Amino acid sequence: MAKGLGRGLDALFPDLGSDKNSTVEDISVKDIRPNPHQPRKIFNEEAINELKQSIQAHGILQPIVLRKSIKGYEIVAGERRYRAAKAAGMKEVPAIVKELTEAQMMELALLENLQREDLTVMEEAAAYQLIMDKLNVTQAELASRIGKSRPHISNYVRLLDLPPEIQEMIAESKLSMGHARALLGVKPKQKQLEAAEKTAAEGWTVRQLESWIREARENVSRETKTVKKDVFILDREEALRERFGTTVQIRQSKSGNKGKIEIEYLSTDDLNRILEMLDNRG
Repeated sequence: MAKGLGRGLDALFPDLGSDKNSTVEDISVKDIRPNPHQPRKIFNEEAINELKQSIQAHGILQPIVLRKSIKGYEIVAGERRYRAAKAAGMKEVPAIVKELTEAQMMELALLENLQREDLTVMEEAAAYQLIMDKLNVTQAELASRIGKSRPHISNYVRLLDLPPEIQEMIAESKLSMGHARALLGVKPKQKQLEAAEKTAAEGWTVRQLESWIREARENVSRETKTVKKDVFILDREEALRERFGTTVQIRQSKSGNKGKIEIEYLSTDDLNRILEMLDNRG
């Protein structure tokens, strides 16, 4: 197995890089095209240039993995090496050519990037959704296939419900995953955008954003003349929101002796994620 692709790829495709089933060939660069299912959309030019210099000095130490296509070859794993090799002026690159299905190709591309931690938060979310749509698999099935938990998949996919403007802020690292999860519980969308813009402009931490959201909810409660919640209840609500990654409301009766806890879910998969967390509460 080529170094860097990781054990997850071995588990899915045990013969991907074995000497018995693989032969390294020199393939013309002009016959190679990028993976159409490449989940990574942003390539760091500085990193590509550093890799180019390394290739010029030492050559390509790890073969690129390719799949034969109607016209030439498609990259399965190693697009950074391919880009750096082109930049270095190489005419041929060492490669392993594999017979892979479209589904295997998509999974390999995702796994390679996940194991190298090369994807942005939004790229990872979009990649999960794309694979589920293309392969017609559930979040639980995808989680099992790539070695992630179902809540992990769900937490990322839920980010795609955020407005495009907020998704762009996340992609540009103006907002973190923690910020994004807090924003998912804000309604309506206009309020989400207001909170996101304030967070990005003022450099708020996740805690500061959560505090702003809590104060905004309290103001709404006062305006609608609902029963004012005590500090303990507000603190418990915040802890539950952090735990479940969604809106949680603790509603008390006027007497304060009884009430109910409401946990919001955005889809069937989101409901299953929350139920799984409740089932695993220990």
